[in-house]
Amino acid sequence: MTTGHRITVERSDRPVRVAHAGQVLAESDRPLVLRETGCPDRYYIPAEDVRLDLLTPSGTRTYCPFKGTASYWSLTDAADLVWAYPDPKPDVAEIKDHLCFYEVEVL
Repeated sequence: MTTGHRITVERSDRPVRVAHAGQVLAESDRPLVLRETGCPDRYYIPAEDVRLDLLTPSGTRTYCPFKGTASYWSLTDAADLVWAYPDPKPDVAEIKDHLCFYEVEVL
């Protein structure tokens, strides 16, 4: 890791819900929270708790030197709304098979 840069991943004790235009896209009582230097806390939701049937895979890919290569999914009116790291770096291996949304309601 770069000097001064930290990432921690831990199980959240708070459930989360994701909705877009009134439609629930995900609900979980077992999310992970990823805290990264200089970034907002991000909740990673197990794939089983996400309505993948509502999402379309996107061609977008991004690379993070700390987490790896991210893949994205979209809704018809919201491009690249959700992402995941299918093969995350070892330091954040826990986020494998979890998806992350920009807007999450913490319950």
